[in-house]
Amino acid sequence: MCGIIGVVGSSDTLATLLEGLARLEYRGYDSAGIALVRPGETWRARIASGTESVQALKVECELAPSGFASGIGHTRWATHGAPEAINAHPHLDCSGNIAIIHNGIIENHTELQEQLESRGHLFNSLTDSEVLAHLIEESRAKGLELMEAVRESLLLVRGAFAVAAMDATEADVIVAARRISPLIVGTAPGVTYLASDIPAILDRATAFYAVNDDEIVRLGPEGFRAIDLEGSPVRLHQLSIDWDLETAEKGGHEDFMSKEINEQPEAIRATLLDRRRKDGTITFDEMRISDEELREVKRVVIVAAGTSHHAGQVAKYAIERWAKVGVDVDISSEYRYRDPIVEVGTLVIGVSQSGETIDTIQAIREAKRRGARVVGVSNIVGSSLARESDAVIYTRAGLEVSVASTKAFVAQVAALEVLALRLAQLRETLPPHDVDALFKGLNHVAKQVGRALERRAHVEDVAKQLLGSRDFFFIGRHVGFPTSLEGALKLKELSYLHAEGYPAGELKHGPLALIEPGVVVVAVTTDLFLHEKMLSNLAEVKARGATVVAVATDDDETIDALADYVLRVPATEPLFTPMVDVVPLQIFAYAMAKGLGRNVDRPRNLAKTVTVE
Repeated sequence: MCGIIGVVGSSDTLATLLEGLARLEYRGYDSAGIALVRPGETWRARIASGTESVQALKVECELAPSGFASGIGHTRWATHGAPEAINAHPHLDCSGNIAIIHNGIIENHTELQEQLESRGHLFNSLTDSEVLAHLIEESRAKGLELMEAVRESLLLVRGAFAVAAMDATEADVIVAARRISPLIVGTAPGVTYLASDIPAILDRATAFYAVNDDEIVRLGPEGFRAIDLEGSPVRLHQLSIDWDLETAEKGGHEDFMSKEINEQPEAIRATLLDRRRKDGTITFDEMRISDEELREVKRVVIVAAGTSHHAGQVAKYAIERWAKVGVDVDISSEYRYRDPIVEVGTLVIGVSQSGETIDTIQAIREAKRRGARVVGVSNIVGSSLARESDAVIYTRAGLEVSVASTKAFVAQVAALEVLALRLAQLRETLPPHDVDALFKGLNHVAKQVGRALERRAHVEDVAKQLLGSRDFFFIGRHVGFPTSLEGALKLKELSYLHAEGYPAGELKHGPLALIEPGVVVVAVTTDLFLHEKMLSNLAEVKARGATVVAVATDDDETIDALADYVLRVPATEPLFTPMVDVVPLQIFAYAMAKGLGRNVDRPRNLAKTVTVE
C-alpha cells in the first residue's frame, strides 16, 4: 500500500522525508514524490520509475531550494490512474499552494470531481485523490483555517483515507486525518512527524501516537492537537514502541507472513471500495468490454496458477450460482497446450497477484488470439496482465513480501465475487435486492476475517500438538474443496510436510487407502447444506485411525463427536466462507512451519513471481 511521511519544524526536512520514503519502500510502490512548503511557496517533485522512484527522487531533489521547515512525502501503490508521474503524489490545488497526499480510495470521487469541475476547478491527474486538494481549496477560500477546511472537506468524502495536507499560506502546519488506512504521529523537541508506518520515523521521534478512524490532527513545531469529524477535541493514544527498524518494517510482527495474514481484513476492504455507484451498478477499475458483451457471455474460463487457481475455483461456484453461466477453471500452464476451444461469447479471466506470472500471461494471449475477451485480476497496476486485458479488477491488497500468498488469496476471491455479482446484474439472473444483500454481506466479511484472526492462539496450540505428524489430507465439499486445496498448499509450501487436498467425496476413490493412525485429516465443515455428508466422511477417516482437525462454525454442536481438534470460525454466507475458513488454515501452516524451524517468508525452492515457463 502507499506510504506517507511528514515533518514540521525540522532543520533537515528534505533529508527526513527522503529517508522516511526509503524506509517505506518495503510496502511496495510504483512512484514517489515530496512537497516542501514555506510562506508563500510550495515546491514539489514527483518520479514514476517503479521501485527505483525513491532513488531517482533523491537525485531530483538535489535541485530543491533550502529553507523549508515543513514537508510531506509519498510512495504510491497505484489504484486510480496509471503509475505515471502525473498521477504521483503530492497533488496540488488550482492555486498551487495546497499540497495533499492520500492513501486509500475515495469512493465518490467521480461525482465530487464533476461538481468541482462545474465550478471551474481544473484536474491534472486521473487519480481519485486529487479531489481532496480542490475540496480543501474551496473550504480555504471561505476563510477557514486548514484544520477546519480539511474537516469540512472530509464530511463530503466516502471511502478509506489517510490524508495529509499543507498550505503555503499556513506554512508551519500539516493537517492529517485517517479512516481505515493507518496513520501515526511522532514527536520530538521542536519537531512533529507524521507517517503511515512507524519505520519511517522510528529513530527520529521520541514518542508515538496512533490516529484513530475519523480523527483529524493538526501538526505544528510545538506538537499536535486532534479533533473528530464533528469538531470535538480528542486525545490520541500513545504507543509503547520497543522495536528495532527491521521489526518495525514488519509492523511489530516476527516476519512478513504473520504481518500479511493480519492485513487480510484491510485487503478485503480495500478491494471492495469504490465498486458501486449510487444507482447500485457494480464497477471495475478499467473496463473496455461493453455491458452488452458481458450480458451475452456464454461461457467463462478462468486461467491461473497456484493460490490464484484456488481463488478461481471459488469463483466458479459464485459465477455459476449467481450469473447462471458455465465456468471452467484451467491451470494456466496447461491451457494453451491443449488446443482450447474459444467460441463466440467466451470470457477468459486471468488471475495473478503480480500480473507477471508467465504461464497466465501466455494463456490470456492464446485466448485473445482465438477471439476471447479477457478480464485480468491483478494486484499491480500497469502489470503485463493489466495491460493486455480488456478489463481489469485490481485487488488492492498492497505489497505481499512472503513467497507463500495469504492476503492476495482473500482479495482475489473478493474481486472475483464482485465480478460474479456484476455478471448477475447484467444478465438479470438475480433480483436487485439479492445483489444488494450479497454485496453488503461481502463487505461484512472483513469483520468476520478479523474475528477469525482473534482465535490465533488456539490454532497455534493445535499445531504445537501435531508437530510430530508427517502426512496431512485436507478435505472439503463445494467451496470447502478449493479452500482445502489452499490449506494443503500453504502447509507444504511453508513446512515441507506432505499435504494433499481432496474433495471429501473422493476419499472412497483412492485416498482412503492411505488413511491410518498418525495421518492427520483437516476438514472444512462449514457448509451447512453438505454438513451431514462431511460428517460421514469424517466418520470414515476416524474409523481408520486418523487424527481429525475440523474447521467449523461457532454454532456447530455436532462436530465435537468426530473431531479431535476444532478450529472455530464465524458463520457467513456459504460462497463467502473461503475468505474466513482459510484463516485458521494459514495460521496452522504458519505455526507448523515455525515449530519446525522453517523460514516462512522464504520457503526453499520457491519464488514469489514465476516469470519462466
